[in-house]
Amino acid sequence: MHAEHHEPRSRPPSVTPSPTALPYPSETVTGAGIAAPTETAPRRALPRAPWRRAGRGADAPAPTPDSAGPAAGPTGGPTGDSAGGPTDGAPRGVWRHDLEASVVVFLVALPLSLGIAVASGAPVVAGIIAAVVGGVVAGALGGVPLQVSGPAAGLTAVVAEIVVTHGWRVACFVTAAAGVVQILFGLSRVARAALAISPAVVHGMLAGIGLTIVIGQVHVVLGGTAGSAAWDNLVVLPGELASPAVPAAALLGLITIALTVLWPRLPRPLSAVPAPLAAVSAATVASLAFDVPRVALPDDLLGAIALPAVPASGEWGAVALAVLTVALVASIESLLSAVAVEAMHSGPRGDLDRELLGQGAANTVSGLLGGLPITGVIVRSSTNVRAGARSRRSAILHGLWMAGFALLMAPLVGKIPLAVLAGLLVVIGLRLVDLAHIRAIARHGELAIYLTTVIGVVLLNLLEGVLIGIATALLLALRRTLVAPVNVHPPTGPGSPWRVVVEGALTFLSLPRLARRLAEVPPGAPVRLDLAVDYLDHGAHKMLDDWIAERLRAGVTVTVDPVGYVPMALPSAPTRPRNRRVLANLLGGRSGRHHARPPRTPRWLAPWSSWQHDQLHDQQRLLNGVDEFHRRTAPMIEPYLTELQAGQRPSTLFITCSDSRLVPNVITSSGPGDLFTVRTPGAFVPGPHAVGDSTLAAIEYAVEILGVRTIAVCGHSGCGAVNALFTRNEHSHDPDHGKGHGSGRAPAPLRHLEAWLRHGEPALARAERETGGLPADADELSRISVAQQLVALRGLSVVRRAEAAGQLHLVGMWFDIATARAIVLDETTDRFEIPPGSLLPALESGQRLADAVGH
Repeated sequence: MHAEHHEPRSRPPSVTPSPTALPYPSETVTGAGIAAPTETAPRRALPRAPWRRAGRGADAPAPTPDSAGPAAGPTGGPTGDSAGGPTDGAPRGVWRHDLEASVVVFLVALPLSLGIAVASGAPVVAGIIAAVVGGVVAGALGGVPLQVSGPAAGLTAVVAEIVVTHGWRVACFVTAAAGVVQILFGLSRVARAALAISPAVVHGMLAGIGLTIVIGQVHVVLGGTAGSAAWDNLVVLPGELASPAVPAAALLGLITIALTVLWPRLPRPLSAVPAPLAAVSAATVASLAFDVPRVALPDDLLGAIALPAVPASGEWGAVALAVLTVALVASIESLLSAVAVEAMHSGPRGDLDRELLGQGAANTVSGLLGGLPITGVIVRSSTNVRAGARSRRSAILHGLWMAGFALLMAPLVGKIPLAVLAGLLVVIGLRLVDLAHIRAIARHGELAIYLTTVIGVVLLNLLEGVLIGIATALLLALRRTLVAPVNVHPPTGPGSPWRVVVEGALTFLSLPRLARRLAEVPPGAPVRLDLAVDYLDHGAHKMLDDWIAERLRAGVTVTVDPVGYVPMALPSAPTRPRNRRVLANLLGGRSGRHHARPPRTPRWLAPWSSWQHDQLHDQQRLLNGVDEFHRRTAPMIEPYLTELQAGQRPSTLFITCSDSRLVPNVITSSGPGDLFTVRTPGAFVPGPHAVGDSTLAAIEYAVEILGVRTIAVCGHSGCGAVNALFTRNEHSHDPDHGKGHGSGRAPAPLRHLEAWLRHGEPALARAERETGGLPADADELSRISVAQQLVALRGLSVVRRAEAAGQLHLVGMWFDIATARAIVLDETTDRFEIPPGSLLPALESGQRLADAVGH
């Protein structure tokens, strides 16, 4: 290391300096997809003397807008194109993929659109209009390019009720007005806020809609007519099942249901045909021999278009409620579908606010032309993605195919039996009741929300059912927030106390449960009260205060363990009965000034003095720490240690000082099995001549036997060993140095420590050689020592061979105790710098959050 290396090396003129920070994740979006992290990670370097700690002073460049990574859309996602994801450009081959996908989606959407129109009580042509407008308008204007829109089963019950109550033309007015409301939603940029509704409510709403469809369409399958209310349909259903109105229609409906369910299980190429199309086609052909009710399609489709009508003066209140219902349900369903579609590809993220604008425009146009309400539909959208769509052209083309079919092949639609479309809708309705979602909701304790929403939607109506579900969700959230769990654990062995564990926010709402659980503890038994609470109100405070005081008067030991946010101390003596402030003494008095309390540090990161009595003996502190480990930390790390019981597999050898203030696992955020740690005074590495040295033995074992891939040497500020080395050299010519400290006698010789400090002398010589004298202070010598230990490591043959083979990397680190900052040595510039930004990987394509976090 030379003096001319004190300043950072100049960059070539053609290279643009790296930005000061990378966005998370550290990837750049290019035309070819997600690129790997940049080769050189950005660093914050100080243009100062070597070995000085990098900081955030004026020397550190501030982030600029240009350094924020790829351009982002309104919702935070990049807006550029990437291979494998949606794109609005037209690279070679994209048209072919979109054309093929559009045909597949058209074949899936055709029978669904017809069936939804029939189930809604609307003209059949209204389903075709909605499919055309949803494909063309929503496909062209929406913010999620691969989403396909059209008439959806989720609005069937709502539209059917509007048609029965106000007529079809007013229903068209409701659709157009709901589209305007959706446009206002999009302009208000509330798309993300709409996703705040509990998933249990959303899935309960869809399940309720599905059951309503099934109950109504079973009547059509049997040759009858569905009523307007689900409860009425349910009451008369047993009679319909016992005596079908049209047995042939029932047979055709059952054939459709069976084919829809079983068709995907057939071998290819049969299974390549969409199941709805195959089922409807086969059942229609089979129906030609029977006289059954069929789809009524007018001869002149264009002339049959019903324009919207303004509702009568007395209907405006009900119509306004219907408009809001359609707008909310259509928006939520579209957003949920959009989020699901986004998870199916690895391209740029969509813009949900723009998607609402596109959906609103499509609903406005559909309503004005006499079509059904439109939403993003997950069945068609997922089919679009799986069929290989690359851009929004696929959705637009599918709409054009629907228009062409309606104009050129309309007579075929009139051959389809109503029972066949009803059978298809029965399958769709049953699939809205997703068992996987029910199991997930039950695991999270939200089954009550789901069930109340389902019952409300089926027995009342969609809006009231959703409102009941939201109210249930809010009540449960309020209960979980304000009613703390209280658990009582019997003694684990002879002499052990009873444990009472209280968690969460302990308020007056928890008092009945708290009193009931405290009564379970025998009167004369010792008690350990674990208060893992973040809030304690006056009522709960007083109850615990009285309970503890009563037990202390009876001579029973009560130990209070303040695990949570509330600052507490362990009781050291019984409280006199007349002093009714036991917990007040435990909690400590409040000062006159009110300061925001800092977040409570977890005990495994905090020193003993922060949560144990100062009067305790050090041995008792140690034992208390072991007890805390067994009760809280051990259950969390047991799975990892179980995996490592056969042997250790560390990736890093961490050489650091013996200083008690350095905790390697905390500094590196590592856990069991990550670090093979060697601690020595000063973090010195002996030279190869020190045969039999324990540090060298650990290095050989880590490299040759354990196969570590990294060796890190970590020094720190205020190092006693380095300071002794620095002071000894500084006073080497002082005749009075070392004569004692006024005691009249010399201190006892520390022969082993003196011999060990000789391993730090190469660092001292290096500092004198490079700076022309002693460094400014001992901390600067400590940073120089870290670099020298890397040289000493490379002097070991076992390290030198592994590094030359590319199997080992050396890292120099230095920890500033006062600021809790770890900086890393860049050996190309001889500087310690703040480590680069997060390099954690993003979720892989198709990976769920539960998979990433291990839930």
